[in-house]
Parts: sequence; C-alpha cells; structure tokens
Amino acid sequence: MIVAAALPLVAEHGTAVTTSQIARAAAIGEATIFRVFNDKEELLDACLAEAIQPDHVVKEIASIPLDQPLASRLAETVEALSAHLDRVGTVIGALHAGGHGRGRQRDRPQPGGREASMQLIKDAVTDLIEPDAESLRLPPDQIATIFLSLQYSQRRGGTPSDLPVPDLVEVFLHGAMKPST
Repeated sequence: MIVAAALPLVAEHGTAVTTSQIARAAAIGEATIFRVFNDKEELLDACLAEAIQPDHVVKEIASIPLDQPLASRLAETVEALSAHLDRVGTVIGALHAGGHGRGRQRDRPQPGGREASMQLIKDAVTDLIEPDAESLRLPPDQIATIFLSLQYSQRRGGTPSDLPVPDLVEVFLHGAMKPST
C-alpha cells in the first residue's frame, strides 16, 4: 500500500519526494513508513522494484481477447508494452536524476530478476500468438522473441518510434515488400 501510494509521487518528484507526502497519499502516519522501511532509500528501492515488475503488463497482455485477428492482438500488445516501458522509464529516470543509488554498491543480479521478467512477458506474448501457430513460418515462441526484440530495440533511444502501431505490426507480420501481383 505504501509503495503503491509512493510510485506516482516518485515518478513526479523523484528523490525529492518526502515521506510526509507519501504518508498523506497512503492515508497513514509518517511513522508507519519507518515501521515498514528502515529509511527513505529503502522505500525508494522498493518503488523501483515494484515499477520494474512485469505483473501488470503480463496481465494486460493476457486479457487481450484471442478471438481478435493477430494484427489487432499484436497492436494491443505494443500499446501495453509501451505503457509498461514508459512507467519503468519514468520511475528510473526520476530516481536517477535525483542521484538515487549513486555511491552505493550495487547488488549482484538476483536469479529471477530481469531475465525472469523478460521470460514472463515473452510467455504472455507467445500465448497471445499461439492461436495462429498453423499460419506462421516459425513457432510462436520464436515469433514472440522477434516481436519483443523489435519492440525493445525501437525504444533504445528512450522514446517510442514515430511509426504508427498498425504500420509496425503490418511490417512485422507481412514484411517490408509489397505483395507481388
């Protein structure tokens, strides 16, 4: 509850957010925060950990109706992934700009970290593609890997592509070549 209330404030104020602001947003006393977290840095770490969790985007992808055409399902997936990556980027950017984590020794990557998150997202996209397996050149899990690689690579500069989503999906599904007549 504390982290959920803090996330929008962290995205807006970064490390300048106060525990008083967070307590008001969570409708709790400020002392309650320090019964749960040792200090503000630990709370900010929890906010970062929550922001990068793939649970929300995985549920969103899983809720896309499988009776829609594949192009529509993939377009909705692009929108869900974009929203997820925007949320993650906003929180990370706000915390980084405020110096959160600088000068501290970083923990070694934990098993079940980034790779596990990426796998959960890939599994959700694979499940979304699976109903069309018979009409695909490659197995759905390979298609999902390629699709996600394209989605992540187009955002490398920190901003989404200017191409409209339907055009991206069209080129992904049917290639860049015009159909031969």
